[in-house]
Amino acid sequence: MDWKLELVVVPVSDVDRAKAFYTEQVGFKADVDHRAGDDFRVVQLSPPGSACSIAIGTGIGQSEPGSTKGLHLIVSDLDAARAELADRGVNVGDLFHFGAEGRTEGAHPERADYGTFLSFDDPDGNSWLVQEVGRTRANRGASGA
Repeated sequence: MDWKLELVVVPVSDVDRAKAFYTEQVGFKADVDHRAGDDFRVVQLSPPGSACSIAIGTGIGQSEPGSTKGLHLIVSDLDAARAELADRGVNVGDLFHFGAEGRTEGAHPERADYGTFLSFDDPDGNSWLVQEVGRTRANRGASGA
């Protein structure tokens, strides 16, 4: 039997502001925006190509806004992803990797899968890491090799 991760709740203080950030700046798709009275609202948002979504809202969790740290996204071209986020106004960090001395500026020396990261925060301080996976395969496919 498969067990698939479907949804991660991300606590925010202003649902409309967070929805705009994730859809307009980060590029997530708004799948659902459901209200049931004044005390319950759930907005489900999905990253492009992802089977797992996040949920923001009112009355859907007990964590403090900004308390979610280390959510991971993966992309095949971290340079392009960084440029896209920056062009949309996201305050995105520089590429980094982990070496013998810990966190080190710049891409992984071999550009190995899972080796290069960038980070950004949403308006409440929930933190995200974007990790590069499949760069070599994606580049091979683009060149026709």
